[in-house]
Amino acid sequence: MTRQRQPSYLNFDKHSYPWKPDIDYRKETEKYRVGKGEQGVLICEPYKSELAPHWRFRTPELASQSSAVLYQMFEEYLKAGDFVGADMARKFLQMGYTRARRYANYKGGIKYDKNNGYALNERGTGDPAKAESAAIFYEKWKQAEAQPEYAGRKKAWREQYG
Repeated sequence: MTRQRQPSYLNFDKHSYPWKPDIDYRKETEKYRVGKGEQGVLICEPYKSELAPHWRFRTPELASQSSAVLYQMFEEYLKAGDFVGADMARKFLQMGYTRARRYANYKGGIKYDKNNGYALNERGTGDPAKAESAAIFYEKWKQAEAQPEYAGRKKAWREQYG
């Protein structure tokens, strides 16, 4: 018998989550954690407010513009010595990819059927244009991760702070 996988948000424990909405991560950078994937991306201020207005993936055209702006912001944060900002910009690029893929894979981007015990919905029912958007974001996300200065700072940050 296979165990049914449920969405992580069902049993989310916000008290043990390392990212907090009441911290200014530009002023208290030592409290920032790289984490896994996109963790903290919609919480860490002031970066969330700076980056989120530029995050769009509805069409390939919007995804192209959005990913270019977010990558430029990534480079600007890095040039300014702001690793937290650069990592947050990288997370927005990654999230552009993952969210667009979700909409490409599932109609309306809805992965779980909450009316059916959170069973997985059928894959392949989504919007094919979102697959193009995902590919655009994927390229910029991987470009950011491959940037040598960023990779070195990320490794050092993880060793020092987590």
